[in-house]
Amino acid sequence: MMTSFGAANTAIFGDPKLQIQGFNGLKSSGLIPLHRGFHGVSVSSSNSSVVRAVSTPVKHETTAEPKRSKVEIFKEQSNFIRHPLNEEMLNDAPNINEAATQLIKFHGSYQQYNRDERGAKSYSFMLRTKNPCGKVPNRLYLVMDDLADEFGIGTLRLTTRQTFQLHGVLKKDMKTVMSTIIRNMGSTLGACGDLNRNVLAPPAPLARKDYLVAQETAENIAALLTPQSGFYYDVWVDGERFMSAEPPEVVKARNDNSHGTNFPDSPEPIYGTQFLPRKFKIAVTVPTDNSVDILTNDIGVVVVSDDNGEPQGFNIYVGGGMGRTHRLESTFPRLAEPLGYVPKEEILYAIKAIVVTQRENGRRDDRKYSRMKYLISSWGIEKFRNVVEQYYGKKFEPFRELPEWEFKSFLGWHEQGDGSLFCGLHIDNGRIKGTMKKTLREVIEKYNLNVRITANQNLILCGIRHAWRRPITTMLAQGSLLQPRFVDPLNITAMACPALPMCPLAITEAERGILDILKRVRAVFEKVGLKYKESIVIRATGCPNGCARPYMAELGLVGDGPNSYQIIFAVTQRKYDFAQIWLGGTPNQSALAKCFLNKVKLQELEKVIEPLFYHWRRSRNSKESFGEFTNRLGFEKLQEWVEKWEGVPKLSGKFSLKLFGDKETYQVVNELAKLQNKTAHQFALEIIRNYVAAQQNGKSAE
Repeated sequence: MMTSFGAANTAIFGDPKLQIQGFNGLKSSGLIPLHRGFHGVSVSSSNSSVVRAVSTPVKHETTAEPKRSKVEIFKEQSNFIRHPLNEEMLNDAPNINEAATQLIKFHGSYQQYNRDERGAKSYSFMLRTKNPCGKVPNRLYLVMDDLADEFGIGTLRLTTRQTFQLHGVLKKDMKTVMSTIIRNMGSTLGACGDLNRNVLAPPAPLARKDYLVAQETAENIAALLTPQSGFYYDVWVDGERFMSAEPPEVVKARNDNSHGTNFPDSPEPIYGTQFLPRKFKIAVTVPTDNSVDILTNDIGVVVVSDDNGEPQGFNIYVGGGMGRTHRLESTFPRLAEPLGYVPKEEILYAIKAIVVTQRENGRRDDRKYSRMKYLISSWGIEKFRNVVEQYYGKKFEPFRELPEWEFKSFLGWHEQGDGSLFCGLHIDNGRIKGTMKKTLREVIEKYNLNVRITANQNLILCGIRHAWRRPITTMLAQGSLLQPRFVDPLNITAMACPALPMCPLAITEAERGILDILKRVRAVFEKVGLKYKESIVIRATGCPNGCARPYMAELGLVGDGPNSYQIIFAVTQRKYDFAQIWLGGTPNQSALAKCFLNKVKLQELEKVIEPLFYHWRRSRNSKESFGEFTNRLGFEKLQEWVEKWEGVPKLSGKFSLKLFGDKETYQVVNELAKLQNKTAHQFALEIIRNYVAAQQNGKSAE
């Protein structure tokens, strides 16, 4: 006996708060069903309920209409994401209406306004490109550089998903900017909105089979899940198509409907009229390489090779996601978990089956719970796997064992393996501006280099001849693009979202404040005796949505409320002083942090981190990271240290040294300190601490 869709959802979601509202097949409301056919399967559940409706049956006329969010109605009435956006872009207003504001996200843009300015809102648009694997052809980089100056705010931003963001584009210039990107090997289609976002992969241009397969797979997945109905080209280039030829295996996988995944005769065979319940994120990588934060994605794909290094298939993780809502415990960040293994020729079909499972069952009534992580959290991985297997058409093989993950930055100079070099450049917060922007353009243009964007907001210059290394190094140094050994280790792993002044969701500073926070953390490191080479992963976001993935950090700062206004560097900044502090992530991005303290004033950050860093230095195990240390000790002990802290104990009197006996000594020490970007006092104190440590170690040896 078939169950009704509503009953099926109730059986699946034991927690009423997380019950999926049946959304599809709403004939009485005029909705086009997400799935026109009925595909019955049998799925066992932990509570012995039997769910037989995997896809959506036609809704009975007597059944009450389910709730649905306003965004679902906008999508339904848009004729595949065209209207009223098309009409809104043609009028003279500086902004667009609510429906168009939601729809333009599918085109890769967000409407914003400058929140530093008072009075009438000055609207503009942020554009985000879509660059699978972070690949950016030479021509596209130069075009984006030009657009930033001519139509943006003079800067480019590298995102945590290996794409560009272009800020400050006025509505009247949008069509010019969009069409220019499209005509120059770029796209913004699907960079935002309720569909698959940019697909991540390790950015290193290594001529290794596993890396090449990972990158090719990421590109194929991106092509498979790219919208097909043409709305993007209709709005921005008057219907002219600029789609490159797709591999035949991608076309075949998209068109396959042998297991009821597709909408027959629809312009969007995978997405239908309603697309997905919420954004969807996928990353592909190779064993050990966690440069893409693999466990934070809806789907994580890992290349599995045989003993000869020949790729054979893929491990698949599912259910990761960072977003949450403050003080709402039913929302949470979550790590992806193993689903299974598939042979390499089956990966596109497996990905499609997972996406369709979320399309059919993800919540569409409350967007806070629409990500796939909530579906898996409520169903459990076994039930989720059983449903996916109906769309995949076969059982997943057991997950293959993997080695430990490592964070790889790819900074500095490296051999590509094909006779060329690549050079990874650290970019603070991914913001390319000023002299750095000018220098990068000169190098990329002069040597005709392609580039790649990393998931840590950095840039890689590719295909460099050995003879070019010296002149390029000189040019980069003149543009303040330093080799990694000259960059503070704290800065190398730090990330922050743009936040204020443009992001409408931000409630605190992030990008504009993190460099100051890093300096303050470095000062505390020096105060408690930690060495300069010591580092922890620090990430900051202006709201709980987690765009810079703060819930994976060893020290995560999440904006949590306003306090005052300040003028900093002659720029009016809305200064927000409250943050949540999250602890417990690990350097290899394999553990989820937990909220340690709520509503911490950033002015008082040192009162929290000073005792933690002091005890970490004194009580850690060999090679134990800060995140591992906080997890081992537990929050109760950490809070006790913070509450009882009275400051760093002073050095014993017999080691007390006068810092500077005369002006000449101070001047010499000051010059040496400048080489390490320190003050004379900081440098002198470090020498003293090293001296004390050496004396103490000597006594221990005796």
